[in-house]
Amino acid sequence: MSKYNYELTLKVRDYECDLQGIVNNANYQHYLEHTRHEFLCSLGVSFAELHQQGIDPVVARINMAFKTPLKSGDEFISRLKVKKEGIKYVFIQDIFRKSDEKVVVKAVVDTVCLVNGKLSDSPLFEQIFSPFFDHE
Repeated sequence: MSKYNYELTLKVRDYECDLQGIVNNANYQHYLEHTRHEFLCSLGVSFAELHQQGIDPVVARINMAFKTPLKSGDEFISRLKVKKEGIKYVFIQDIFRKSDEKVVVKAVVDTVCLVNGKLSDSPLFEQIFSPFFDHE
């Protein structure tokens, strides 16, 4: 996991699959979002509490490349790395099928923060994410 900051193992549920028997493409966004939320929780931060404090991280852009489909019952590992680009917090997120480590999805998720309704850097995110940023 060295190139990633966090990983989460999950399992495909039957209702996430389409008539072809594979995970519907929209569900991958749920997996990616759940991984980001769990990453925050692992750092002691509650997404709901952020909102109560006037900090709302929002997705600005997602780029996803689908490589290998998942099927019902498949276990998978969702991994992420966070970096900072200007005002954006960029999450490089990759999903791998657990049984063979085959790449399922490669994604880049650009997020920004609204602090009290205004686009801004989040001092809290700067503090908690800073150890993960590549410092040159």
